[in-house]
Amino acid sequence: MTGEIFEIVILAMIAAFLGLRLYSVLGRRPEQNEEPMARRVEQPDSLRPARPAAPKLDEKAAVPGRPRDVAAPERAGLGTAAQGGIHAIVNADRRFDVAQFLAGARAAYGMVLEAYWRGDKDELLQLCDRDVYEGFASAIDARLAAGETLDNRLIRIEEAAIASADYDAPTARIAVRFVADIASVTRDANGNVIAGSLDDAIESRDLWTFSRDLTSSAPDWLLDETDEA
Repeated sequence: MTGEIFEIVILAMIAAFLGLRLYSVLGRRPEQNEEPMARRVEQPDSLRPARPAAPKLDEKAAVPGRPRDVAAPERAGLGTAAQGGIHAIVNADRRFDVAQFLAGARAAYGMVLEAYWRGDKDELLQLCDRDVYEGFASAIDARLAAGETLDNRLIRIEEAAIASADYDAPTARIAVRFVADIASVTRDANGNVIAGSLDDAIESRDLWTFSRDLTSSAPDWLLDETDEA
């Protein structure tokens, strides 16, 4: 009997000791300078999911009332001589963007050439002003009268850069210098090649001027002058 009582007392003392240890670890708040225990097992760096990077704020983001900066010439194909005119256009139309304009000019260059080569007057009428359209239409009529057709290919546009720009309210005019490789073939009424070759592309240098009334709701720029660069 005495041995059983002694065993119970020993077990009670062990239980009390363990209880005090558990309380000292889990049941109290950490002191001011004591670091609390981690509540979970940290994953090694190689297993942790990557945190998404915080978005970076652009200091030059559009701000109401703040003029948009004109991109540097080497990045936007903008010649130094054209910067004054471009600034005037931007001040008159805050939606104007040099890079977008040049992308549209490159597309228009290809569309106008291809429409002329295949004799599509309707498309030319939508892309050019009256004077330029009439010049293209007369050349198409002369070609048809001679029974000739053009089998031309625009291989690539090597360069498209703004050479000059001016704003005479409400009309903006921008001249773009194009350097392109074009393969050109002229065929007679029987389909025989009478000039050119599709095997050899020729470098073409053109200076095309586009214009737009900035007060118009229509966003399109029209080709209003063509020349050799």
